[in-house]
Amino acid sequence: MTPTFEDVLAAVPRIAPYLHRTPVLTSATLNAELGAEVFFKCENLQKIGAFKARGATNAVMCLSQEACDRGVITHSSGNHGAAVAFAAAKRGARCVVVMQEGASELKAAAIRGYGAKVHLCPKGERESSTHEIMEREGLSFIHPFEDPFVIAGQGTAALELLDQVPDLDAVITPVGGGGLMSGTTLTFTAKRPEAEIFGVEPMAVDDAFRSMRDGTLHPGVSNPATLADGLLTGLGKAAFSIMQTRDVKIVVVDEPSIVEACRFHLLRMKMLVEPSGATCLAAIRSLGERIRGRRIAAIITGGNTDLSWL
Repeated sequence: MTPTFEDVLAAVPRIAPYLHRTPVLTSATLNAELGAEVFFKCENLQKIGAFKARGATNAVMCLSQEACDRGVITHSSGNHGAAVAFAAAKRGARCVVVMQEGASELKAAAIRGYGAKVHLCPKGERESSTHEIMEREGLSFIHPFEDPFVIAGQGTAALELLDQVPDLDAVITPVGGGGLMSGTTLTFTAKRPEAEIFGVEPMAVDDAFRSMRDGTLHPGVSNPATLADGLLTGLGKAAFSIMQTRDVKIVVVDEPSIVEACRFHLLRMKMLVEPSGATCLAAIRSLGERIRGRRIAAIITGGNTDLSWL
């Protein structure tokens, strides 16, 4: 099943009872610096501290009762796992989250706090470990970014954004597996087709950039080193297919610019933003004349960080 904008619309009433309508914030200092109007959709203030609550809640609420009774499983670097754990708790379902060794303990603790079991596996074995446990225990799998209900749920962030700021010239979101990027693409194509769509990823994980440039899906980067731990996953097939329907432009940013963006959000905007979410500001600053005089929105994906980047 390929998700459509109608699926995004259907997700809105399904997830609304459980989630926040997050605010849009601006910075006069940043607008003066860039000569543009920048709007930040603050999904760092969403339930579980990240936009992932949208897609996971939509997917879990769409499960049949039989599938829910079996329990759910996913693999995650942190935020999606917390989101599935949160949604599973709302439905009273058992939840297992597979994380690789060395993953954020802050995020692992949050997952356990929602009542889920965290299973740690060696690096590079998240998917195989998930499949093994799923088969052994009969659990229902919620994919982090290939599940069409996850993509549709993520698209509701952009839909909400356009209700709050209708006349945008451009939008930018981080790109990992591509759930948010593809959901945003579906929404903007339907509601604001004249707007430019940008994605951003760290230089260390540039598979989406190369995939969109070459018109072929490249595999994810092996063992990348970046502070943006939520963007380690390679771009998914479903997301790539949706992104190809639009001229989505991918911007890559280096680690110092990500750290500086985190510091700006914290010290000037008084917002705690994790490095993955701060990539948007880093990218906007790099765009320079391309956004001067324009209205651009960024979806801040999350605020779950132990501040180690400081």
